[in-house]
Amino acid sequence: MELYASKGYNNVSITDLQLALDMGRGTLYYYFKNQDELFEVCMDRYFIQPKMRLFQLPENEVTVEDMIRVMLTYVESLKEVLQTWDNKNINTSNVLNLMFSAYNRFPSLYRRASKLYATEMEMWKKAIRNSIRAGQVRSDVDVDTLAMMFTHIKDAYDAGRHGVAMDFDIFPRQYNYLYELIKA
Repeated sequence: MELYASKGYNNVSITDLQLALDMGRGTLYYYFKNQDELFEVCMDRYFIQPKMRLFQLPENEVTVEDMIRVMLTYVESLKEVLQTWDNKNINTSNVLNLMFSAYNRFPSLYRRASKLYATEMEMWKKAIRNSIRAGQVRSDVDVDTLAMMFTHIKDAYDAGRHGVAMDFDIFPRQYNYLYELIKA
């Protein structure tokens, strides 16, 4: 994944993958039928599965605070992965370009990501409604708009302030600020 993030999908060869994985071509093809399959597995493992695992909350009980905790856990898992990579020049642009190219190239991956996005939106809506019923959130808020705002916070990587390093500290501030604005 680090190789794809640093060079971009189109610039990674089978030879690059062999060297990065310290594996012969035959072994590589034993586990993956081609480079596309390996790439799709990487994207699924690093971006789709970690988030899917987090949405196992009981829908009728989930609150805004629960969702914030879940999303910060997801963001922290991404941060931990990036910190293990040797190439410290990988930034927001690398990761977002990689994701967009993956979704363009692999319709099945795009469908899974879209379904995950829809699930996240619905979870935020349920969390907001549940929090309204519990008296934690004001009743005059627009649930759909807030769900979209909460959903897009994680898309607001701020790489500019710290050079090429991603600023992960922005996420708790943004989630908590938005929550403070709507608290009852």
